Amino acid sequence: MPRITLPDGSVREYPHPVTAAQVAVDIGPGLAKAALGAKIDGALSDLNALIDHDAKLAIVTPKTRDGKPDPDALFLIRHSAAHVMAEAIQRIVPEVQLVYGPPLDSGYYYDMAVPAERPLTSGDFEAIEAEMARIVAEDRPFTRYELPAHEGMEKLEDEGSKYKLDNAHRALEAGSRSLSWYATGAPKANWEDLCRGPHVPSTGRIGAFKVMSLASSYWHGDENSDRLTRVYGTAFAAQSDLDAYLAQVEEAKKRDHRLLGRQLRLFHIDEMVGQGLVLWTPRGAVVRQELQSFISEELRKQGYHQVFTPHIGKLDLYRTSGHFPYYRESQYPPLVDHDQLSRLADEGCSCSELSNRMAKGEIDGYLLRPMNCPHHIRIYASEPHSYRDLPVRLAEFGTVYRWEQSGEIGGMTRVRGFTQDDAHLFCREDQVEEELLGCLSLVKTIFRTLDIKEYRVRVGLRDPDSSKYVGEPDNWDKAERACRKAAATLGVPFTEEPGEAAFYGPKIDFVVRDVIGREWQLGTVQVDYNLPIRFDLNYVGADNQRHRPVMIHRAPFGSMERFIGVLIEHFAGAFPLWLSPEQVRVMAISEKSLDYAKEVLHALREARVRATLDESSERIQAKIRVAAEEKVPYMAIVGPRDAESRQVSVRVRGEMKDHGAVGLEAFVAGIAKEIASRGAERAV
Repeated sequence: MPRITLPDGSVREYPHPVTAAQVAVDIGPGLAKAALGAKIDGALSDLNALIDHDAKLAIVTPKTRDGKPDPDALFLIRHSAAHVMAEAIQRIVPEVQLVYGPPLDSGYYYDMAVPAERPLTSGDFEAIEAEMARIVAEDRPFTRYELPAHEGMEKLEDEGSKYKLDNAHRALEAGSRSLSWYATGAPKANWEDLCRGPHVPSTGRIGAFKVMSLASSYWHGDENSDRLTRVYGTAFAAQSDLDAYLAQVEEAKKRDHRLLGRQLRLFHIDEMVGQGLVLWTPRGAVVRQELQSFISEELRKQGYHQVFTPHIGKLDLYRTSGHFPYYRESQYPPLVDHDQLSRLADEGCSCSELSNRMAKGEIDGYLLRPMNCPHHIRIYASEPHSYRDLPVRLAEFGTVYRWEQSGEIGGMTRVRGFTQDDAHLFCREDQVEEELLGCLSLVKTIFRTLDIKEYRVRVGLRDPDSSKYVGEPDNWDKAERACRKAAATLGVPFTEEPGEAAFYGPKIDFVVRDVIGREWQLGTVQVDYNLPIRFDLNYVGADNQRHRPVMIHRAPFGSMERFIGVLIEHFAGAFPLWLSPEQVRVMAISEKSLDYAKEVLHALREARVRATLDESSERIQAKIRVAAEEKVPYMAIVGPRDAESRQVSVRVRGEMKDHGAVGLEAFVAGIAKEIASRGAERAV
């Protein structure tokens, strides 16, 4: 007799196993009509999933109680839309072989092996959507059925898809004793796909959908494996939600940092240099330098010391820290001494044997650093410390290198080489709380200055079932308590997410939402009791005994590349005056005023304003248009009358009106004041 506990705490008892759909009917016809799925003991399920035990049940509907789209409902809708899209594509191109198609935060995709003689193009989208509309209109049920493992494998072998066989093998290796399919309609009569589910009750419940784009991908993300076609789509419960999302996408295209980065000449990625390796152009370097100067001012106030460390380190350094070989898949291959490599080659050492001997520590070498922390640890360890010296705060804009699959690289937000505004604090245990608050205040200062308001706070904790975490449970408990307490001071809600901790300690992450709702982890603060143990760090306490410091890792910007990529989109390339690569453009109405225009330029530059002079022969309206397209914050326009009166006519980016004539000295002083105040005071 299952007892069903509902979200409001009420309990319903049944004399026999019951489905979530039946419970919804019993609660009320309105809920039953709106229901898309269920959460049974926290796990998302089909409405027809049978409940034969005491359980907690929540019915999933398109909207939450506060009227917002329910993420669980979107998952169900998009997973189901991926199936409908795959069926539609196979109707159009029957030779297509399906690989896998998961839902995403913004939609879904399906990877497919497409025949070379019939590739999919954007020209197929209209036909695909038309077929999808027909399938949705048929309102066929999503019907789940299961087969024992051996029968399921026989079925897949008969069908002959190596991709589905591989999916099935992986499911069985993960512990499944059976294999499940979902048919859109009747099993073995209508279209079906190997799938764990869950799905909405029927195709008619999908709502509004759209095929969005195509991309190339690789089977299992391996560049040496089969090349696939990835078809992206999105789906929502209602057309109004889809329309709002598509409007966001159009706005995001205008703000795309890759497009704006080229237009505004901020950065360049060159195939001869390598994918995911950013070349900062002079204009982009200005933005980066200004941000670095900004945070450096704040660090000086908090008593940080700037350090510089090399871009490589010995493998033993990273063996001690735990980064090598355990995170080898995200690192560049080690560098081995030429003479040692020659000797190993002469001995007939194979590549696999070389890799194994490196992992065991039998061969030394160097590694492009994946983290800055081991270098800072060795600086701390280079001299003795007393309890009076602590905290020791070491800061560096340190570049690190991570191996990312080529399909995952994107502009400045996913790169292979990036610079962190990194710092490591070594403190006594009684100082942890105060130091954490200081680190969090840096992040808040950055977000306030840059007008970043759409973010959430995540406390990443260890997963008790995972083996990736190092250190004593008691130390983890203390570190996690410190993170929770510090996060509670921020005045914003935060979530606790097991499994999101670093391998050495818990962390507080600031996750920023961009213009189309994507989330990016930027600032982070981490509490670490473990690396000081691994490196045997110590200080002499008031009792004249040796004690272990606690280490805090923090990076308010996170990756400079990612942060600036997100910032370009946040401002749509129109940076505030203090950050703009070019702050004022001076332009003369005619050659008669050119000498005075040069005087204006000189006055601005003397005040350390980044100003340029448009000396082109274009008409003044054309000059204004170019400056607007290049998102220059201020234009100083001069003509004969301005020269006589020692004034400039001012135009402000984004405003159609002319602010009129302003005295040259007052204008220069106003610009300098706005820059110095980082926008708190306006020039005009």
